[in-house]
Amino acid sequence: MSKTLHITNGNALTSVLDELEIQGDILTWQEMLCEGPTIAHIDSDEFIEKRKQFLSEFYNIEIDVSELKKELNKLNSIENYKEIILWFEYDLFCHINLIGVMSLLHQKQINLPLYLVSSGRVEGEKNLKGLTELSQEQLLKHYDDRIVLTDDDKDLAITLWRTYCGKDHNLFKPYIVKKSSFKYLSNCLKAHLRRFPDSQSGLGILEKNTLEIVKNNDIKSRHHLLGYILNYQGFYGYGDLQLERMINQLSLFFTENENGIKLNRKGHEALVKIHNFSIEINNNMTYGGVNRLDFQFNKNENKLVKTNVNVH
Repeated sequence: MSKTLHITNGNALTSVLDELEIQGDILTWQEMLCEGPTIAHIDSDEFIEKRKQFLSEFYNIEIDVSELKKELNKLNSIENYKEIILWFEYDLFCHINLIGVMSLLHQKQINLPLYLVSSGRVEGEKNLKGLTELSQEQLLKHYDDRIVLTDDDKDLAITLWRTYCGKDHNLFKPYIVKKSSFKYLSNCLKAHLRRFPDSQSGLGILEKNTLEIVKNNDIKSRHHLLGYILNYQGFYGYGDLQLERMINQLSLFFTENENGIKLNRKGHEALVKIHNFSIEINNNMTYGGVNRLDFQFNKNENKLVKTNVNVH
């Protein structure tokens, strides 16, 4: 009997679906493709090796390759399934995983009907909601209202994934205004371009927002600051590890003592864009095919420009 294959955005959601006894098999996607190097061909040893090296070096995370292959192996018995349902949220973290997963299905020549269960704005709620933040009733309603992904949606995901793995992220710009079944794609693409250092201050938008949080609030500790950023990060969807790394890199802008965290002079200078601090912060993260320090976001031109030190 053919079944449904659910692909979830992580263990937390997989547990919720198990509790709800939703019919079908589950493949849990546990990557964070929004950071680190990627290549277009996902189902390859080179891809796994690149990710393994990155996660170990930047986050001290050891990938269990056999566990990963066991999950991905579910895609090798595709004759057991009649449809695939993708469970991914409104944020950049999820969207980049989503386009990666859709490209993987394409690479494996899997042509089953595809559906998307996505979260974000919920009637009567002020903040955007992740899937695991929904009540059981809300989640089941999202499931009932799942979106059928068209061939155009699939082609779009594949194009975006290739662009992400490529060298020119300005190619994302036309897709910011493109209509598709991905309701929050436009917000995510804008958020992605603003992750690069601002051409005046050298701060990515999330770094700038973090300094503003310190400036405008009585922050007691790094842990307290982390809580704030988790709540006010908009369309990024970053986890604790990613934000802790960012806080550590921004510590040159703080003074910390038993009374809490305050901006120092450098922090105030960064916010008023007196200097470009990108080299000092030295956040050398790779996003897909591009190193963050090779480009800066020019607000006036609304695009990425090559960083001067790297213009040959």
